[in-house]
Amino acid sequence: CYRENILKTAKALVEDTKLLVSGAASSQDKLAQAAQSSANTITQLAEVVKLGAASLGSDDPETQVVLINAIKDVAKALSDLISATKGAASKPADDPSMYQLKGAAKVMVTNVTSLLKTVKAVEDEATRGTRALEATIEYIKQELTVFQSSDVPEKTSSPEESIRMTKGITMATAKAVAAGNSCRQEDVIATANLSRKAVADMLTACK
Repeated sequence: CYRENILKTAKALVEDTKLLVSGAASSQDKLAQAAQSSANTITQLAEVVKLGAASLGSDDPETQVVLINAIKDVAKALSDLISATKGAASKPADDPSMYQLKGAAKVMVTNVTSLLKTVKAVEDEATRGTRALEATIEYIKQELTVFQSSDVPEKTSSPEESIRMTKGITMATAKAVAAGNSCRQEDVIATANLSRKAVADMLTACK
């Protein structure tokens, strides 16, 4: 039931993404409508994903985290897409902002696809760990793109703080080794969740 609702709402969000991209070349009214529609859809999607996570029960918190992380990624991608759309509005087709818009739209679709794969994997216990790792790898790739961009960070980090962030990498590495030895799905999922945060925190601190 939750899977069907998530699938239906995710498809609607992809349509909203198309409208946002096309809206950059149309009127401000159409752009505003597309932005409002996508905001409403992401709210609905977040709700059905939360319900899906809750239906797993408290015995599987790590898988719940995987699902919540997946919707967070979609929400962040949508926020970036709306910003890119705003920057590209009324600009010519060869303007750099248009390339940024296309890139943001691609990330958006990638993250929606990743969410749907995660939802499907949740129903198959044997693939949960693998899917969690795949989602974490995709997330780290996106974080590396942000790290390598010319965007100036919103805050600074001291050398001590940056060094402290490496402890998370050490913990994630130890967990990965333990998961490799135990071969338990829950250990692999926990490794994916911890690695995701540890790498993102380190990249942010270093930049």
